[in-house]
Amino acid sequence: MSKILDFSKPIVVLAPLAGYTDLPFRSLVKKFGVDLTVSEMISSNALAYGNERTLKMVEKSPNEDPYIVQISGSKPEIIRLAVEKLNKIEGIDGIDLNCGCPAPKVFSHGSGSNLLGDLPRLQEILRTIKEHSNKKLTTVKVRIGIDEKIPYDIAKAIEDVGVDMISVHGRTKQGKYKAPVDYDAIKTMVDAVNIPVIANGDIKDYAKAKEVLNYTGAAGIMIGRGAVGKPWIFHQIANQSEDISVELQHQIILEHYDAMVKHYGNHGVVMFRKHFHTYSKGYEGANVARQEVNFINDYNEMKDLLINFFKH
Repeated sequence: MSKILDFSKPIVVLAPLAGYTDLPFRSLVKKFGVDLTVSEMISSNALAYGNERTLKMVEKSPNEDPYIVQISGSKPEIIRLAVEKLNKIEGIDGIDLNCGCPAPKVFSHGSGSNLLGDLPRLQEILRTIKEHSNKKLTTVKVRIGIDEKIPYDIAKAIEDVGVDMISVHGRTKQGKYKAPVDYDAIKTMVDAVNIPVIANGDIKDYAKAKEVLNYTGAAGIMIGRGAVGKPWIFHQIANQSEDISVELQHQIILEHYDAMVKHYGNHGVVMFRKHFHTYSKGYEGANVARQEVNFINDYNEMKDLLINFFKH
């Protein structure tokens, strides 16, 4: 039986991040007290017409409880087909609609942050999910607008449909990942509705997590890019301390590597190269090691390099 979210204290959520928050990464951070994990964004089209790779992306680790699958899409009939596919898969506690992705490819198809420009259509899609889903939760991830900031309008439109939780990235679509995060806009959303609002955007350490929670009054925080290259941020938040030993960091890196290979087979070695690039940031000799890593395909060779590189 899955645990439903307990909001008696602020919750910590791993944000969906394409190419990074896959099953091995989610299972890793779940050990540090992450309350909720969300799948990478999955196209409703791909789900509706179910290719194997898409179904693989929906798989969860045994320790992911509760677990939400995030979908994107702009057509209610396709969304309904995607939801019906997810209904047949056990262990999923909720469906999240992505209304925040600023990527041109997603936006031009009418999905992601595009939906913020047409709130009645956004409501129609959320109603479709609620009506057809057999999962306990329907949630949504948004930004604060496309060009113009309309946090209040977005929050009210979502609450009116009966959604269980809103996660908000405090930038507009135009702001991408560079503009300053508007925590006032997040606070506006928190104050506007009676459902939990989760704050997201530029939370990169324990101090910032605490500051954002105190300032916005949000029901929790969501971290995505802040965890890439340092998944131990969740350990720091759980322990309410910036302290983290080098030994524990190294242990986490090796554990992540092994989880990748266990899940993807030998292809996990190749896939781990990009993670090495983020983990090695700031280390002496990182540039040379990154070049070397780009040609490694063998499990033991990569493992030896990781052990030796992160020793110093």
